[in-house]
Amino acid sequence: MMKTFRLVLAAGALSLAAFPATADNHPLGTSIEEIMNGSHRSADNVARNAWRHPVQTLEFFGLEPDMTLIEIGPSGAWYTEILAPYLRDRGRYYGAHFSPNSPVGFHRRSLEAFEAKMASAPELYGKVTVRHLNPPTETVIGPQEGADMALTFRNVHNWMGLELEREFFAAFYAALKPGGILGVVEHRAPPGTTMEGMIGSGYVTEAYVKEIAQAAGFEFVEAAEVNANPRDSADHPEGVWTLPPSYQMGDTDREKYAAIGESDRMTLKFRKPSN
Repeated sequence: MMKTFRLVLAAGALSLAAFPATADNHPLGTSIEEIMNGSHRSADNVARNAWRHPVQTLEFFGLEPDMTLIEIGPSGAWYTEILAPYLRDRGRYYGAHFSPNSPVGFHRRSLEAFEAKMASAPELYGKVTVRHLNPPTETVIGPQEGADMALTFRNVHNWMGLELEREFFAAFYAALKPGGILGVVEHRAPPGTTMEGMIGSGYVTEAYVKEIAQAAGFEFVEAAEVNANPRDSADHPEGVWTLPPSYQMGDTDREKYAAIGESDRMTLKFRKPSN
């Protein structure tokens, strides 16, 4: 694997010509808005910008281009396509992905697809560092000196299904330097939703996310409504996967769910105490 990455990186200069360079010699531009609309992204991924609000979300979390960032659970790399190029020149990007040692076939396939995507565009992703997160055995997901920020998007419900959410948050806490920021975006369940209801629907209450973050040692800083969707009742036949982009019910009531759009989401900022 390392030999493959070296060969791809060595060819990186050749593929730069496919991207128009800016005055700073960045292939996409240097702002979040420029990158999120870049030619390296598919039309489907660009269309998701309207629902996921990357500019407002990342500004709320306080991301700067010279930070060391860990993206937790990058999966198909929707946010990686924005974060890794943004941090390419002055910062450091770590992707805490699935482990190749996972017994779940989907996890291994997802990791392999992510690694292939990173290798396919070294001019954008050649400085990405991939780490594996598989509590409790694999939890070292950042640099030894600690990260400035860790971000995770729509993943908490998955960890709850594995009954490992507290172990995951403990790993985030260990990876951040004192004063470091944890940003969480998650599908939002109505207050009082049961644990069974949260796991089954993919929607999680804000109170539970705050509970597990604070149990790991984090301080709650503030919440934003930038990813709120008041049209979403969080009550659908196939849970959150009923809505776009999953459309778990196929063509059944597709127009209805398309009109709702992506899920209502909480956007929460936490901090690792400085002392």
